[in-house]
Amino acid sequence: MKVGRFEIEQLSEGIFEIFEDGIIQKTDASAITAKKQRSGIRSSSIPIGINPILIKDGKHNILLDTGLGWGLDHNSKYINTSNLLTNLDIFGLTPDDITHVVLTHLHFDHSAGSTFVDQRTSTQPTMPYANYFIQKKEWYFALEQNQIKKEIPGAGYNLDELYKLAAEDKLVMITDACFELFPGIELIRTGGHTPGHQIVKIQDSGETAYFLGDLIPSEHHLNHYAMRQHDIDPVESKKAKTLILRQALKEKALLLFYHSIHAKAGTLDQDKDKKFILRELN
Repeated sequence: MKVGRFEIEQLSEGIFEIFEDGIIQKTDASAITAKKQRSGIRSSSIPIGINPILIKDGKHNILLDTGLGWGLDHNSKYINTSNLLTNLDIFGLTPDDITHVVLTHLHFDHSAGSTFVDQRTSTQPTMPYANYFIQKKEWYFALEQNQIKKEIPGAGYNLDELYKLAAEDKLVMITDACFELFPGIELIRTGGHTPGHQIVKIQDSGETAYFLGDLIPSEHHLNHYAMRQHDIDPVESKKAKTLILRQALKEKALLLFYHSIHAKAGTLDQDKDKKFILRELN
């Protein structure tokens, strides 16, 4: 995909089931279809995709969210697993080539691939030459949640492996609601899902894209608000979602979904009832 000078690639780690207690299991499309065909049985899990984004412009290689990171640790039990390492290799890159990492928020399904444990059982940054850009509000909220051990439905915070990034000054704490990473890449704090949740706006040569994090996790959330149990501030989240979708429709922007299984990107249209329709890319 192209947005002006930017090349955009989706680094899919596959399809997973996420359970109410936060446990995540790998699955596939056939297993999800089989579950749907069982009538009268309430599922305790939700199928999701895990789709970090790679942006390239010839000078910079930017990662948006880092996925689960399964298989990155030395002697990991997850073998033959799609992760940042295997996906970057497809595009002729290694983690050393990444110049910037943006984390929409710090829930572990978005950030666990930020570090790995090496053969000496020492935690290391997965992208050793990149800084990791997060909202300051997000870091301190995550620390607070870890201390009080509050149960959050779905994927919550697990900061154990992220403290190394803070210790090595790899975390760039953003305090601005809108922050220009460099020309064409803007980070926008939306709050809602978490106090420091941010999305990414990509713009060049009159073209625009939005990476939506968990503000709008998939195409199924365009017209339906199903995140009330998962959002810290549902009112703020719904307000931000409404504003972004209106702007994206006006700009004919490309939308990039982190948790979609099928329609991972597309542009918006509206039907006769003013409901949003996603036009998938050919």
